Amino acid sequence: MEQKDSTERFFEAILSLKTAEECRLFFGDVCTPKEIQTLAQRFTVAEMLHHNRVYSEIVEATGASTATISRVSRSMHEGLSAVFERLES
Repeated sequence: MEQKDSTERFFEAILSLKTAEECRLFFGDVCTPKEIQTLAQRFTVAEMLHHNRVYSEIVEATGASTATISRVSRSMHEGLSAVFERLES
């Protein structure tokens, strides 16, 4: 069996999940509650930026710092756009 990069193997594991409950269980096993909260906050920030919300509104809604919002904004690319399109359809 070919040895795969650990990141690639991790992504394949995520893709094997079928339900939100499986995701909750998986991420609960591999992440701390704080890590999950941080990922969820960043996702919410990205979603709000995607919907053209202003920084002050995002800070108020999420508690994220303006530095975090700026980092998320700079890192938004095709991956997030594809997810938002799928969630909105």
